[in-house]
Amino acid sequence: MSFLIASGVEKSYVVGTNRLPVLKGLDVSLEKGEMVAVVGASGVGKSTLLHVLGGLDAAEKGSVRVGDTDLTSLTDAEVVAFRNQNVGFVFQFHHLLPEFTAVENAEMPMRIARRPHAEGRKRAEELLRRVGLGERLEHRPGMMSGGEQQRVAIARALMMDPAILLADEPTGDLDEHTADTLHELLREMHKERGLTSLIATHNPRLAAACDRVLRLADGRLTPA
Repeated sequence: MSFLIASGVEKSYVVGTNRLPVLKGLDVSLEKGEMVAVVGASGVGKSTLLHVLGGLDAAEKGSVRVGDTDLTSLTDAEVVAFRNQNVGFVFQFHHLLPEFTAVENAEMPMRIARRPHAEGRKRAEELLRRVGLGERLEHRPGMMSGGEQQRVAIARALMMDPAILLADEPTGDLDEHTADTLHELLREMHKERGLTSLIATHNPRLAAACDRVLRLADGRLTPA
């Protein structure tokens, strides 16, 4: 049985006086352990799709099920708790807090979950060392390169040992060499931690390295 299943998902946004449909009865399923790429033109709704699947935004119609949990049946508070415990997000622009150090940024999910500080600090340091930032633990984002900042974001996404990793153009703002290095790191983390990963990307090399590639167009997903 598939681990992540979305059925008949619809989502639209209001722009001025007009309603703009983005997801139009979309269906998708991922097997546990799969790494799947989503490609498509800019503005087609890839970010919206990830937000709905990860519980950052709610579908207007349809259902999203992760394992035994139907996200569309949960209260807002239950969705927040589920997302914190089970879903790791990596965004194109990393969204690190500039006043916090790398280790403080990485441990943020555990702070939100009110886990003991010592536990969060230890895990954050371990993850940052694993992604190659052992010498940057006390550096703030402004003192790091774009690639290093994205490594912090990957460590942060893995802090709660999530079942699902959702990455939205994770290397879109990086040069080719740095992007290739981050691609390899994402694949390593996916395999090591038994993740189920969905990655929205314009990068053909990253897409080709995934188990499957899906194309989002006209509000629906099809094999690329």
